[in-house]
Amino acid sequence: MSLLSYSKRLFSLDTLDTRFTGSSWPPSSTASSSEKPQRLDPAKSVTGLDAQDGVSKAGQPHGKGKDDAGPSKWATPEFFLYYIVIGTAVPLMLKSVYDVSQRTLGLYDPERFRSTSQRFSINCHLASHPTYSKYEHFLSPGWILGRKVDNSDQQYSGFRDNIPYMLILLMVHPSLRRVYEFFYPVDRRKNQALQKTDQSTPGQQADARVDRRVRFDVGFASIYLLALHGTSALKVLAILYVNFSIAKGLPRSYVPLATWVFNIGILFANELCKGYPYAGIAQLLGAGSGAFDTSSDLKADKNWGALLDSYGGLLPRWEVLFNITVLRLISFNLDYCWSLNRVGGSPLEKKQLDQSMLSERNRVDIPAKSEDYSFRNYFAYVLYSPLYLAGPILTFNDFISQLRYTPRSISRDRTTLYGIRFLVSLLTMEVMLHFLYAVAISKSQPAWDLYTPFQLSMLGYFNLHIIWLKLLLPWRFFRLWALLDGIDPPENMVRCMSDNYSALAFWRGWHRSFNRWIVRYIYIPLGGSGGPGTRGSGGKARAVFNMLVVFTFVALWHDIQLNLLIWGWLVTLFVLPEVLAGYAFPQRKWKDNPGAYRMICGVGAVGNILMMMAANLVGFAVGLDGLRDLVRGIVGSYAGLVFLAAACVALFVGAQVMFELREHELRHGIKLKC
Repeated sequence: MSLLSYSKRLFSLDTLDTRFTGSSWPPSSTASSSEKPQRLDPAKSVTGLDAQDGVSKAGQPHGKGKDDAGPSKWATPEFFLYYIVIGTAVPLMLKSVYDVSQRTLGLYDPERFRSTSQRFSINCHLASHPTYSKYEHFLSPGWILGRKVDNSDQQYSGFRDNIPYMLILLMVHPSLRRVYEFFYPVDRRKNQALQKTDQSTPGQQADARVDRRVRFDVGFASIYLLALHGTSALKVLAILYVNFSIAKGLPRSYVPLATWVFNIGILFANELCKGYPYAGIAQLLGAGSGAFDTSSDLKADKNWGALLDSYGGLLPRWEVLFNITVLRLISFNLDYCWSLNRVGGSPLEKKQLDQSMLSERNRVDIPAKSEDYSFRNYFAYVLYSPLYLAGPILTFNDFISQLRYTPRSISRDRTTLYGIRFLVSLLTMEVMLHFLYAVAISKSQPAWDLYTPFQLSMLGYFNLHIIWLKLLLPWRFFRLWALLDGIDPPENMVRCMSDNYSALAFWRGWHRSFNRWIVRYIYIPLGGSGGPGTRGSGGKARAVFNMLVVFTFVALWHDIQLNLLIWGWLVTLFVLPEVLAGYAFPQRKWKDNPGAYRMICGVGAVGNILMMMAANLVGFAVGLDGLRDLVRGIVGSYAGLVFLAAACVALFVGAQVMFELREHELRHGIKLKC
């Protein structure tokens, strides 16, 4: 295999997630019968915004076939012009941030730096920027060509600093499972499900596999939880028990509302009470003096609660990452509640489906067996070690189905390629953090007037790229861990941040498993964008309202901060122009002039990209005040306006390339809807 063909395979969609290409889908005979599973829950939808990505059962994209794609434009004069623009713009973009990431060393004495790498580093540092001293304290010693590293992002530094230990865990956990399964094989004589018959059926063997995997998962998760959170593991278990009791103890009609009230209340309570320190609980119970105190720095001799707080594990602030667990709590309760809608026999029997070859949609939509909704399975699902801290998110139904039958998408070759791809992404992040100090600069509250409009815009742009990478890397690491363990969760980051021109499509591909969770458990139950009551102008207004509810929840779920709430509302606001433009310029009216329609879409894409950058800078980087200063620095002068016009031209060129990339995918029978 040549290096070029290997690279194509490494960076292919099939390596990223077979859900996009259908390479691991069931044969057509099976797929044809499984495309319309019985509607058992309110989240069942296959239309509009909620349709599954990838290819249809006939190998064609949903709603559009290969024949609908236009001819390739890669070798046309128009695109050769675009290549020149991109080839000029990208190096200048990198250089603009690199230039402001320099320091002055003073008089350069070649004799002091004899090695080639030292001389190269010194030469790179000779061109300095006056603001370097203001953010230098955010930098740490690096390992690439003598450069310091910008490890100032607290969220990512926690991941980066612990990569060696997590790599050990990634190897140890799957290895321990294999050892466990070697000594405790699926034995008919030791499993109650197989004792009743001399000849075990495939279904009984699958039940035995679930039992064996869950036993291991419960044991490992208990140790993992105790190591992570110490005595605070009891708080996590208490929340899990109350949530399970809501699902099993309340009348079915009360379960959804009670589940939402309890879990949203937990989000707020965790934040306001700072994880419920035992010292404060002890004071509240009268063991100490004074009012309830949420601080965790009380002296150990003050009360027994402070002593318990001193055993906080590796991550004493368990509540910081508990938000992802809340999603699994809701998933279990609602999946169980909707499973009670089942009437008659199993839909697997009615549709004559092979449970070992279910599509992902069927794994999600078809309820698990009633006995699968047990506390032990619930415990194993919510605290499943590879996905506990950060996801990606699996629904309970999908998790149990994958325990029963290992997905066809998992293979040693594909998992190896995925691991290599993760390492490439990690190295890319390291290079960026060593040479582009965008995060440290934004944290230093700089005087923005010391930067040119081009530098200001690129600082914002690469800030967003680093945010994208800092989220992508943990998600891919934990997904790789799950793949090695025989579980295939969805890929969270479908496209590079720079390969997005639609606000609607962007949110389908960014944190994709969370997006699918929202669609299933919030958006569709509210009415979605194409269900009953959403037709006409009134229906579209309701759809926009549903999106406002969704993004308000998303903002509060991330963190209870004003910046994120503003971000959620801005996202909803910035979706409106795209929706209105779709009414003003419907594609069907331009089918005889696709070239002009593509140009119109390119202009709209430029506006979309600028609005998406603004919203994400507010929510995750510089905040509302920082964005205002950035915009003032860019458009506050004639030179800035000239730059903005040039930037819009460059974005237009980028949008045209994005359009053609999607047409290229469509010519290969793939439509990602993002």
